[in-house]
Amino acid sequence: MDETYRELLTKQQYRLYKDHAAVKLCHWLKESMIRGRCCYKEDFYGIKSHRCLQMTPAINECSQCCSFCWRVQERDYEVKDWAEPEEMLDALISQHRLLISGFKGDSRCSKEMFEEASNPNQVAISLAGEPITYPYLSDLIKECHRRNMTTFLVTNGTYPERLESLDELPMQLYVTIAAPNEEIYRKVCRPKAGDGWDRLMRTLDILPSLDTRTVIRHTLVKDLNFGWVDEYGKLDARADPDLIEPKGYVFVGASRQRLSMASMPSFEEIKDFSSQLGDIVGMSVIKERPDSRVLLMSRENIDMNIRNNIRVRKGRSPA
Repeated sequence: MDETYRELLTKQQYRLYKDHAAVKLCHWLKESMIRGRCCYKEDFYGIKSHRCLQMTPAINECSQCCSFCWRVQERDYEVKDWAEPEEMLDALISQHRLLISGFKGDSRCSKEMFEEASNPNQVAISLAGEPITYPYLSDLIKECHRRNMTTFLVTNGTYPERLESLDELPMQLYVTIAAPNEEIYRKVCRPKAGDGWDRLMRTLDILPSLDTRTVIRHTLVKDLNFGWVDEYGKLDARADPDLIEPKGYVFVGASRQRLSMASMPSFEEIKDFSSQLGDIVGMSVIKERPDSRVLLMSRENIDMNIRNNIRVRKGRSPA
């Protein structure tokens, strides 16, 4: 990794391991520890914000340069030494503990909450880059499950063959659909390969066969990919997910160099979009968080707590 790039990531409060894995404290983890305000994922899925390890096993690997992405882009380099999953997870948890160490002396953070935060039991395999490019992803997920950690994996959907080859699935799989058609996809997601849209479509076709909870995430940017509800509805019907999360773009990170505050749809606009989408796909809004500009859609009002709804592939036993 280029030293200038490393210094930039460190300045942005990423902590790296072996040039490809990273951890960073989520805004909501901090809010949870000192103000009692939780992430929308705690509201939606029952995970504890202060016990979430936000990490990536592949910080620089991605097939797209999405205009709304918060990460630093155009710093490609080849990873030659991929860390083993157990070693990597241990290292990132240690880095996570160092990052939260300052909360131990903060009077706003209870001793109990600090101790719980020091032992994360939820892993968000996302943060930056495209995590599915990590060659030992199945083993990483297995290791998390062995430790009784719940797992969320976020993918951009352009690696269908890798997704299909996973012999251990996360407990919740997100696929981002950030465009209603190929023309807008090329403009907004800026794929590095010419067949990015076709690969995403293959992923959507695979999703119904995967024995885990699936979520389609629509990251919506005003005046770029926001609208076209009928077309998004057709893509969602093709993917047949358990859940849909329409979410408004947030003006943070490196995306501020490409977009503006005006690119953020209001919560009411996202809510209206969700209502129209629900009519098309046969889903209704079951939860919402105005402060995060996100809603959760489902076909039925089910128990969303991830630990109560663990499904695994046939032939495997629950962690």
